[in-house]
Amino acid sequence: MATMDFGGVLEDVVTRDEFPMERAREVLKGEALAVIGYGVQGPAQALNMRDNGLNVIVGQRPGGRSWEKAVRDGWKPGKTLMPVEEAASKGTIVLYLVSDAAQRELWPSVKPHLTAGKALYFSHGFSIVYRDLTGVVPPKDVDVIMVAPKGSGTSVRRNFLAGSGINASFAVFQDATGRARERCLALGVAIGSGFLFPTTFEKETWSDLTGERGVLMGALAGIMEAQYDLLRKNGHTPSEAFNETVEELTQSLIRLVAENGMDWMYANCSTTAQRGALDWKGRFRDAVAPVFEDLYRRVKDGTEAKIVIEANSRPDYADRLRAELGAIRNSEMWRAGATVRALRPENWKAADAGGKTAAGEKTGAGRKKAGKRKAARKTAGGKVHRGGKKR
Repeated sequence: MATMDFGGVLEDVVTRDEFPMERAREVLKGEALAVIGYGVQGPAQALNMRDNGLNVIVGQRPGGRSWEKAVRDGWKPGKTLMPVEEAASKGTIVLYLVSDAAQRELWPSVKPHLTAGKALYFSHGFSIVYRDLTGVVPPKDVDVIMVAPKGSGTSVRRNFLAGSGINASFAVFQDATGRARERCLALGVAIGSGFLFPTTFEKETWSDLTGERGVLMGALAGIMEAQYDLLRKNGHTPSEAFNETVEELTQSLIRLVAENGMDWMYANCSTTAQRGALDWKGRFRDAVAPVFEDLYRRVKDGTEAKIVIEANSRPDYADRLRAELGAIRNSEMWRAGATVRALRPENWKAADAGGKTAAGEKTGAGRKKAGKRKAARKTAGGKVHRGGKKR
């Protein structure tokens, strides 16, 4: 392992220098890697491992959309694509990559196939950490390991194809064979991790649930809505409110942060923006700190896990979720966002070529070639014509 300085704290990490792909292939030689689930992480990890020359099979419920997607991705029914129980039986390492709710549901079908010496792999510690709620208790004679990419399955696959990688944490919950750690690291390298840093199942789960409800998703969406609503209430147009709330962040500022840190982003903004941001960031930090304290407590004591399990167990959960996401999509703010995205220059070309933006949204530009675009485009505030008038 390499020792790195993270903000003055020394931590051990594993890079491809310490654990190259050649070593991963050697560790995993003779293993049958059974990926259970082809939804979010499953496709990316399965395809990356297959591209790295490993023996991969996929277990998925036959006949559904995920099965059809797997077939399109080149998995062969009866050979490399099969029902969940068959894959779990054939796999020596079972990568349990269905959703947290599905892990609980499928566990009675998967557990009997976890025979001595096999490994059970997760990309999230939820089912193990909250095993009193989920019932997912592995046999004592199997390895239980985790590699948790710090990004969506889509990002894991895209970065791999681009020759890059998504950083990931890793952990060993149970070492029955004495090989759990090397199996874990080999899989982390095989799925395309940029670098790997050690954690525990508990810390990964608590930080992950906090991050999703906080800065990464919940807090981000909530703060965006609050600012957008404020600007609209004070007479700003939807396009202006969206640009100043979302578009400038996603298309400019956050990219600077990703390149070289928050101070780099500040340094590349106007003095007015710098001064205002520096003066206000402390007030926002102090305002939300109590909310984060409450959030972390609820994550750690299992309150949030219970909410997730109960919600996902409802027979109408899919309909409820569809309604909730539809409410976001159909809000003025995000309908305005769809128009803003369609107007990005890169989407003019995409629309001219295929009738959809890069995000898959139909646009006026896509319905007719350049020079023949419709005069009107739908916006959150009505229909805008060449003359700029609304109707």
